[in-house]
Amino acid sequence: MITAGIDSGAKNVKAVIMKDNKIIGKAMVLAGLDTKAAANQAYDEALKAAGLAREDVQKVLVTGAGKRDCDFAQGEVAEVSADAKGIMYFMPDTHTVIDVGAEEGRAVRVNRDGSIIDFAINEKCAAGAGTFVEAMARALETEVSKMGDLYDQSTKEIGMNAQCVVFAESELVSLIHSLAAKPDIVRAVLDAMADRIVSMMRRVGVENDVAAIGGVALNKGFIKAVEKELNIRIGVPPDPQFIGAVGAAIAAAE
Repeated sequence: MITAGIDSGAKNVKAVIMKDNKIIGKAMVLAGLDTKAAANQAYDEALKAAGLAREDVQKVLVTGAGKRDCDFAQGEVAEVSADAKGIMYFMPDTHTVIDVGAEEGRAVRVNRDGSIIDFAINEKCAAGAGTFVEAMARALETEVSKMGDLYDQSTKEIGMNAQCVVFAESELVSLIHSLAAKPDIVRAVLDAMADRIVSMMRRVGVENDVAAIGGVALNKGFIKAVEKELNIRIGVPPDPQFIGAVGAAIAAAE
């Protein structure tokens, strides 16, 4: 059976094609202002990678913030369900999942068969999502991809207390003016973000093994900050930003 999963996120749209429980094509495009067009583009690019046409796919399911704009999907999957199914595909021993995307962070606890036990979502402020990291990187005149290395170079712990992006950016500017070292400021930013995510994790219950998915999982500084606070190791699957789309494709096969 050939199925497709679409994860229509706030920043990127991801598409995955699966055949008999194997990934045979995938693609990711910027969501932009036209989420519907982006979903169609991602789907067509994933089909091209798989060497298939739309009529070859038996079922398409969609998840993510922009799921209602995916007009070719036959149904929807809740984001937490897609996360659970996707992570169990790659890391079946996982019991706690954190999914940190552009505008939202989630913590999900699953049992051994992948069923959801509990979950928590950060919807009130971007300070617990990728937008926060991007805003802080711009203010520091650096790139998000370099923040992990800067985190490793930090020699001093600095507290950051602001609870929203606007106030945090103001606090960051004050740190810059006080001549704090850039690596130490990056550490403060990522520690502050980790603190918000860990708070959600503790609400649902932290149970080993723990995995991180979503685009922010690629930021090794953030992963180290969470690991430090919880004193545990966090696994990151291949292409963590595609996990929701994989989960949607698996749901379509079910």
